[in-house]
Amino acid sequence: MDDREQIAASFLRERFLSVISKLEGKPCTAILYDNSKVKATFIATTGAYNHIAVEDLHTPIGTVSSALIRTKDIQSLEIDILKMSDLELFVSIGLSEAKAKETIKNKNLTSNLKKVIDEFPKTDQPLTNYGTLLYHLASKLKSQDFKYVSLIDSYIFEYKLDTTQRIDCSLEYLRSLISEKIDLLELDKACGVGIVITIDKIKQTVDEIISQNKNELIEKRYKFNTGGLMQEVRKQLVWADGKAIKNIVDSQILEILGAKTEADLAPVQKQKKVKEIKLIEKKPLAYEPLSIEELMSKVDFHKPGENFKTDGYVVTMNTEKLLSQHLKETGGKVITRFPPEPNGILHIGHAKAININFGFAKASNGECILRYDDTNPEKEEEKYFTGIKEMVEWLGYKPHRITHSSDYFDQLYNWAIALTKKGLAYVCHQKQQDMQGFNPPPSPWRNRPVEENLSLLNDMKNGIFDEGEATLRMKVTLEEGKQDPVAYRIKFLPHHRTKDKWCIYPTYDYTHCLCDSIENITHSLCTKEFQNRRSTYYWLCNSLDLYCPVQWEYGRLNMNYTVVSKRKIGKLIENKIVNDWDDPRLFTLSALRRRGFPAKSINSFCARMGVTGAQAIVDPQMLESEVQDYLNLTASRTMVALEPLKIIITNFDELNKPCSLSVPDFPSDPDKGWHDVKFSSVLYIESSDFSQNADKDYRRLTIDQTVGLRYAGIVIKVIKVITAGTKIEEIHVQATDVKTAPKPKAFIHWVSNPHEIEVRLYDRLFMHKNPEDTNQVPNGYLSDINSDSLKIVNAYADEHILKSPVLKNYQFERLGYFCVDLDSNDTKLVFNRTITLKDGSSK
Repeated sequence: MDDREQIAASFLRERFLSVISKLEGKPCTAILYDNSKVKATFIATTGAYNHIAVEDLHTPIGTVSSALIRTKDIQSLEIDILKMSDLELFVSIGLSEAKAKETIKNKNLTSNLKKVIDEFPKTDQPLTNYGTLLYHLASKLKSQDFKYVSLIDSYIFEYKLDTTQRIDCSLEYLRSLISEKIDLLELDKACGVGIVITIDKIKQTVDEIISQNKNELIEKRYKFNTGGLMQEVRKQLVWADGKAIKNIVDSQILEILGAKTEADLAPVQKQKKVKEIKLIEKKPLAYEPLSIEELMSKVDFHKPGENFKTDGYVVTMNTEKLLSQHLKETGGKVITRFPPEPNGILHIGHAKAININFGFAKASNGECILRYDDTNPEKEEEKYFTGIKEMVEWLGYKPHRITHSSDYFDQLYNWAIALTKKGLAYVCHQKQQDMQGFNPPPSPWRNRPVEENLSLLNDMKNGIFDEGEATLRMKVTLEEGKQDPVAYRIKFLPHHRTKDKWCIYPTYDYTHCLCDSIENITHSLCTKEFQNRRSTYYWLCNSLDLYCPVQWEYGRLNMNYTVVSKRKIGKLIENKIVNDWDDPRLFTLSALRRRGFPAKSINSFCARMGVTGAQAIVDPQMLESEVQDYLNLTASRTMVALEPLKIIITNFDELNKPCSLSVPDFPSDPDKGWHDVKFSSVLYIESSDFSQNADKDYRRLTIDQTVGLRYAGIVIKVIKVITAGTKIEEIHVQATDVKTAPKPKAFIHWVSNPHEIEVRLYDRLFMHKNPEDTNQVPNGYLSDINSDSLKIVNAYADEHILKSPVLKNYQFERLGYFCVDLDSNDTKLVFNRTITLKDGSSK
């Protein structure tokens, strides 16, 4: 029997004896084993017959069947193997049944605990003697610790690791090793093996520390915080038993203070604090975006050179040497990279990647490289290179340097030859469709000779094969089970940088990790969908005996009511649904900038998403809310009538009002500046600010209801409505000074002596949250377009905004936030609606 069978036998024997003891006669028990089934068979001799008690270990505990069989028939019985359930195994080490069930719900902990128990040395002692320590070890294990389980188990068995603290120290020490050689003396030292803190030593230390605090202890009695005393003792006596420390502290305090009195037992009366009235200086509001640098400074990433401490990192015989060389070349700096493909424009998901990579480098006083992953000349264009750099800089980041994957094409090809020579890559002639799908058959060319592969690879490079006729594949299996990813494919296309030098180009799976290695990247930060390529990443670097960075994955940022796929945006442009990559209805970064979204708001939004492994699918309102908070404090106010309705003040001359009024840029903070607006007898209001058939909740201008004009100091009352058919052409009103007029229910904005501008009112491009969901949108995303996603109106604005630069933000009072569009020129201003006001702001 193996160790686990011995444990099970001991555990189950007691249960079966309780069944057998009920049978007639004095039982003589035996346990028989077989290597094929999952039952235990116990035999009790009772005279001429044998009682057979059989328990199926996959049924609830206590479900036992018994039967009678003649003695001579015993030899013909099929004897079943003894195999313990996880529940019984965990109970056997001292866990309560409830705790064992709770543990089983955690798959990783269950797997770890079974491994710890399986590798524990054979012993006649009950495992309950070690159960607490074994459970603690299992709860702390990471995958890179598995190779040390037998060693730690043996230390627990020998009582060298007799506390959870010593187990933690052993793991910390073993994780700090790069080499597989373990200095057991250093391990013993790190864990305090053999160090015994006597009770007398604890008493002496406790006595010294209490003496230092005796006056305060006597004054506060049992309301004194004894936790601080015990922490100080533990600090001086690292390996002392915690329970012993507490008992001695309690004992000595009792000796000094005596038994608790009624006053000691009485609850502490909280004193009411008298509030001091302070004059608070009014400070102007300031937008405080969440800092990505602050967020990234708290992320628990490995330190440069300590790659091997990361869960899942693969250590080889040369890892220590390669990490040492890496540290020498980098000076211990954090180095990250942002590696976009230059075949499209960056979108909101890229903004998170930019912030994480550049933000972590900045928070660590490190460097971030902008590396163009230009390995596919088919779709790469110069406008994408410049657009990507422009967006990175617009978000406020400056790359330490700019590189291209194509910078390393020669080196990458030499490594492909080296990989082939090692028998780890081969030339394959399978078609692309034959390699796709779940669990495709292995390539028939997988085991062709090395020399033949080298010759064929050279033929691929020299253009002997047509496109799709041959690929170079790596002999490695991805986490998802996909075998042998492609390293090189043939494309007879000129490259924008290497021209016609190459007709074979490396894939992402092959290129990315090797470029990271060349550039000494310390933290290869990528989204979660690349987790299944981590095995290729580590395998390739280690197969070529290169420095291997650590790949860290975080959850991708996805947005509702949009698509970000380059192919799908291309279809939207091709079908003239949107104008280009920077159409403000899209969530590309250039589109968001054109719409008027500030870079600071986007960065703060990305920081609020955090750095977790969870996929984030958020509503655009979350980003819009961030933008509203920023523009509320930074966008100058101006008055614009989107749907102007002409108003004539019939008694204007009697008002003695000036023809120009000074209006604050920020009404809540007049110190931030003023601008002048024209004021005359003819002005324009919003059509929606007048109603001929208003309901009782309508608060603006009606035939019977007055309204105030913002900043003008007057209240107007309708005298006459002039119409042409059903259309209102103008309204004649009489004005009264606001100081003498009854208080109106509302004040509205207006424009006088206006200039016409074009305003583009944008709304969501798609009707459904997920336009790519075929259940919600069976006819595809192109059928889900919101026909009202863009409305263009000619509006009236005051002349003071005529010289506004492109992309300047304004708040059109009571209407929303708007931005000067790129289509503006000297003769015509065009504004994009960035976002509406928050609910209630326009009333």
